Amino acid sequence: MRTPGQRNPWRYLRDSDVLHAAVVTLLAVLLSAGLVWLGYLVHVWRTARRSPVSRSGRWVVLVFGRQLEDGRPGRDYRARLARALAMMRDGQTRRVLLLGGRSGGRCSEAQAGQAWLWQQGLPEGAAVELEEESVDSLENLRHARGLLQGGERTEVMPPVALLTSRYHLARCLLLARRLGFDGHPVAAEDTLPHTPRYLALLLMEASYLMWIDLGVRWAQLIGHRRMATRIS
Repeated sequence: MRTPGQRNPWRYLRDSDVLHAAVVTLLAVLLSAGLVWLGYLVHVWRTARRSPVSRSGRWVVLVFGRQLEDGRPGRDYRARLARALAMMRDGQTRRVLLLGGRSGGRCSEAQAGQAWLWQQGLPEGAAVELEEESVDSLENLRHARGLLQGGERTEVMPPVALLTSRYHLARCLLLARRLGFDGHPVAAEDTLPHTPRYLALLLMEASYLMWIDLGVRWAQLIGHRRMATRIS
């Protein structure tokens, strides 16, 4: 049995492609006097505000994990799990994938999420699967793709609902579409919170999104194949 993935954000400082993208992003921000970053912030905010909390029909639901607090799901992660549970009870999903490796403690984010769902009472016949190898959103989706394709890259993937916190949706949508998903957002929160904490998260997500998107676009422009295929 493989050991679940362990988060280590410092590993990115040793990644030349990541640093290359960071330099390009910084230059774009400086040369545009911050207007490029502002555009990404507006996109993140619009996606966060407009995304629905449910989807008609039956979906494969990908639930993104979140760093655990004392080995248990924190506030944001519990909101995601509660939304997934509501979709299961309403018959909107036939399959739920909990995504997330270790972020501290003995169990993975996916394991902690599954335990929380069991405590709340899963509907009869609910199918909940765990993806425990990932350490970030990109790996979440890459490993989920492998599970949905059954190991065969030629197999057509079903449409998926990307279930996460509102601030996180724009990044997940970008990554999912780059990886070939037919992905549709589902928000964990009923409405977009208007708190200092949530504003800070939106600002951070705009920076992440800009870094990823501009890095890929720059790599394609200069023909840097390795860098361009990092998200594929």
